[in-house]
Order: sequence, then C-alpha cells, then structure tokens
Amino acid sequence: MFSEIKKLPAYRELIINFAMREIKAKYKQAALGVSWAVLQPLLQILIMTLVFSVFARVPSEGIPYPLFLFTGLLPWLFFANALNRGTTALTNQAGLITKIYFPRESLVIAGLVASLVDFAIAASIYVVMLIYYGVSLSPYALMAIPIFLVQMILVFGLMLLLAPLNAFYRDVSQLMPVLITFWQYLTPIMYPLKMVPARYQALYSLNPMVGIMDGYRSVLLRHQMPDMNLLAYAFGVGIVLLVFGYSQFKRVEMKLADIA
Repeated sequence: MFSEIKKLPAYRELIINFAMREIKAKYKQAALGVSWAVLQPLLQILIMTLVFSVFARVPSEGIPYPLFLFTGLLPWLFFANALNRGTTALTNQAGLITKIYFPRESLVIAGLVASLVDFAIAASIYVVMLIYYGVSLSPYALMAIPIFLVQMILVFGLMLLLAPLNAFYRDVSQLMPVLITFWQYLTPIMYPLKMVPARYQALYSLNPMVGIMDGYRSVLLRHQMPDMNLLAYAFGVGIVLLVFGYSQFKRVEMKLADIA
C-alpha cells in the first residue's frame, strides 16, 4: 500500500487538473457561478435558524444560534460534499478510465481537493459571523486543525470505499443523499450534544462525527479542550476506514475499466 502511495506525488498536476474540472463542472452555466459556494450555506443558515431556533426553540448554550449552527454546519457541508463527490468520482469519469491508465484514486483525491476549495470559500462567512457577534478566539482554537485532520482521514476513507462500490452498484449514488441527511440528524449540528438523553449517549457516540462536531464547538465557542476520548475514537475509526478503504480500492482498481 505504501509503495502505491509513494507514486501519487508524481500525479499531483493531474490531480489538480481533475479538481479544477470538478469545480468548473459544478458551477458551469450557473449565472452566479462560484458565488453559490457562499450563497448555499447562507440559505441553509437562514432556513435552519428559522426552523430550529425560532420555531423549535432549540437551545444553543447561550451562543447566538446562527453562529452555534454554522460552527457545526460548515465542516458538515465539507463532509457531505466530499462524500457525494467521492461516490461518483469514478462513474463521472468512466470514459477517461477506459482510455488511459493513471492511479484511479487520483479522481477521489481530486474530489476531496474540490470540496476543500468550497470549504475555504464558505469559511469566509464564519469569519464574518465571528466578527459580527463579537466572538474572539482563544488558543484552544488551534485544536480545530487536528480535529479537521481527523475529519479528513475519516471522509477520505469513506470516499475510497464508496467510489468503487458505486461503480459496481449505481444504487449507492441514489441512496447517498438520503443516508447523508439521516446521518446529519444523528450528529449534533442543529442541536447541542447535551440534548441527547444520558441513557442514549454511549450508543449515540458510536457515530464518529459526534466527537468531531462537538469538538469544533468546544475549541471555537466554549474555549475549552474537546472530548479527547470521542476524538480518539473518531481518529481510530478514520484510520481503519482509510487503510481498509485504500486496500480494497487497489484490489478492484483493475476491474474498474470494465464496469465504470
């Protein structure tokens, strides 16, 4: 596996080109173009604030609800976009796969890079919100970097599993939006973790995204260390998914040209 990974830097220009194609394809023929990377999360903040704060009156730990929401929603949108791109990374480039050889995981990595670009653009909204609400960051905010790396490992492992699975069974891409929505509601994004009844906490925390999402709120808004047990669990799950996903991806790589 490590010998295959060592080959990837030689294809970095190809990966960048694939990522640029992903970004251009997403906003092609859209009148507002890449502005949608900002407008989409803004619209989601508005709608979710109305539903969960104004109507449902979900508590937000004394933090303005839009800021409380977006602290979880921003990394979740990156996660969801990466999963969607990863799922269709191979099938969307079926013609290319059948013509020339290159490491097929390059397409999955390109999907991850494209999702990172969208995330970086949308992050500008978060900076503006912090300034607007007068929220300053503490040194604990630096912990958001390792938390994000844990999330990256987790999502990349899932992408490597889903991409070939969708190449074999196209039902996967049809099912993914439903699964992602279901997963979102089982993750403390619109509501705080403490709203989950104590008797369900252990079961609920089997979701590796729980520690990641609550971790962002801890370091960015509560000015405290995240729950390291939950983060360690998420990291462990991510490593297992990454190793297993990459090994399975390489195992079926040569069959992809026949089925993509």
